Amino acid sequence: MTPLSELQFPEVAENIARLVPYVPGKPIEEVERELGITGIIKLASNENSLGPSPKAIEAVRRLAAKMHHYPDASSFRLRNAVASQLGLAPETLVFGNGSDDIIHLLGVTFLEPGDEVIQGDPSFVRYEAAAILNKAPCHLVPLTSDWVHDLDAMKAKVNAKTRLIFITNPNNPTGTIVTRAALDRFLDGLPDRVLVVLDEAYYEYATADPDYPQGLDYVRDGRNVVVLRTFSKAYGLAGHRIGFGAMRPDIAAWLERTREPFNVNLMAQAAAEAAITDVEHVANSVAMNTAGKRDFYAAFEELNLPYTPTHANFVWVDMRRDCREVYTALLHRGIITRTGTPWHVPTYLRVTIGTQAENAKFLSALREALL
Repeated sequence: MTPLSELQFPEVAENIARLVPYVPGKPIEEVERELGITGIIKLASNENSLGPSPKAIEAVRRLAAKMHHYPDASSFRLRNAVASQLGLAPETLVFGNGSDDIIHLLGVTFLEPGDEVIQGDPSFVRYEAAAILNKAPCHLVPLTSDWVHDLDAMKAKVNAKTRLIFITNPNNPTGTIVTRAALDRFLDGLPDRVLVVLDEAYYEYATADPDYPQGLDYVRDGRNVVVLRTFSKAYGLAGHRIGFGAMRPDIAAWLERTREPFNVNLMAQAAAEAAITDVEHVANSVAMNTAGKRDFYAAFEELNLPYTPTHANFVWVDMRRDCREVYTALLHRGIITRTGTPWHVPTYLRVTIGTQAENAKFLSALREALL
């Protein structure tokens, strides 16, 4: 057999060669294999430690015997459930294999070589990937000193080539928000060909703030705005990979042309349909998060670690040293967190807020790691 190093591989396009593979938070099973420890807590991927809605679990259980069938390609039942819950017309919705899928579809559908993309930095890395895949330059606009999207600086980057602008609200990894007033000013006067994408993956955790904008209002007003939502976070369905975009019907129709058939699996549709009606479970998840934030803030202040107040289910906190050292020390104590290195921020960790017991174990391990 020819050694791999001697094989001749076909060349790939320059833009594909520039892509940086997405690196997720370490799975629990991987850490167990590598370190030979058990009882590991994962606070790296902003999952809901309360788990999924019992209604979603039961919906999947009922459907298990039908997994030999293809799913409904139009997500009809889920589409109507979400539309009813959010007060939208069904034709405004596009469903995907996670909201990441909608980001990919937006790039494939609306970007051509020479178009430009604008996003904040640091923010979710898949926006830039959508730009690179479609040979569109992506302008990374630094956040403000308090880790908020600098909408004035982003607007200054807009030109005749601008096609997509991504605003993560709340932002990942910082947990900060842009306000309704700031967003209104930003949207005012943008060129007609610009599509603004409001990624609201952490929406459910942010709505208590009266200044938090309701992105769906812009959709209802017929603006050039796409709102992204996911079932992976507050709804606890990360393992099913399901999200959606809300937008004007004409925009949605173009995405429906480019999405893959059967891109949302049977179980995911059933789980999401059940989960979106379980308002009690979401309320309990938000309440758990609120209590966890208080515990995190108190501990970080005691440890003299600067942190950014969050509107999401994670906290962006400065370790005041190489974050990889702290990350590794925590890992060996059975705690998986997320370093700031994917965003080129070398001293910060992003830590998911878990259950009270998980948070207590993390904070105990953190105190030991910082000694």
